Amino acid sequence: MDLLQWLNDGARIPLGAWVKELINFLKDYLGWLFDFIAMLFTGIYDATTWIFTAPPAWTIIIALAAIAFLAKGWKLALGTVLGLVLIITVEQWENAMLTLALTLVAVLIATIIAIPLGIWAARSQAISNVVRPILDFLQTMPAFVYLLPAIFLFSVGPVPGIVATIMFAVAPGVRLTELGIRGVDREVVEAGTAFGATPARILRQIQLPLAMPSIMAGVNQVIMLSLSMSVIASMVGAPGLGRPIVQALSSVNISLGFEAGIAVVVIAMILDRITGGFGGRGRSRKHASRSRRPAAADSAAAAAPTAA
Repeated sequence: MDLLQWLNDGARIPLGAWVKELINFLKDYLGWLFDFIAMLFTGIYDATTWIFTAPPAWTIIIALAAIAFLAKGWKLALGTVLGLVLIITVEQWENAMLTLALTLVAVLIATIIAIPLGIWAARSQAISNVVRPILDFLQTMPAFVYLLPAIFLFSVGPVPGIVATIMFAVAPGVRLTELGIRGVDREVVEAGTAFGATPARILRQIQLPLAMPSIMAGVNQVIMLSLSMSVIASMVGAPGLGRPIVQALSSVNISLGFEAGIAVVVIAMILDRITGGFGGRGRSRKHASRSRRPAAADSAAAAAPTAA
């Protein structure tokens, strides 16, 4: 009866207050850790920003075009050049490079977290069961909510934007890494074990190469989500293309909003095609290895320890 009366009286669980107390607790007792993280992320971001903003624009264009050529050939390289030149002509080059720097820093850190965690989840069902609901929470939580604790823990600037971007983008990297490792043919793994390969060598020389297409797809998703979140992160002081977009929204400046938006689209397309190109190479190698009958034995023999 007491429970029913409590519900009828308008029961309310102070979940938000509990979360606030948790954030305050972390700030009070782990402030030194968050200060260290802020210093580390700021250093990485400043170095990356210098790489993209200090040299002349044409050197960045040549470098990105060369990477595009290695990934998918001359057509993607030409498209990369044309897209970057378009960004220059709409006077959004510096903002685009700041957004690219923030995106790459967030992608780097998210990938460093996602791939080992995905491998761990693939090799342990218990870890997978723990990680899966956390990833569900991170993927379904509205993006703007990540900004609130990030601001409180790291103040305003690029660091809370990077942290919020990592939280928002890390989930698909973990999921697709786990999926790729679990999807490796059991016969290949068993052949490696039969040849006497250690679990570490099986992972390094059999599972990771065969799972690379799925891992690269995860990295691609991390890049796309990081780029979308980096624009939202401008609301907490992160520099880049988000600022003119927010400015255009507040002043109803259609031309400025379109110019900044098209720059975001160009960067997204370039990064998507480059990662897709490298991922396509992995798929081609995987299909070629499957078309050869002794592929499993060759992979297993390569992973097996050599005789002294």
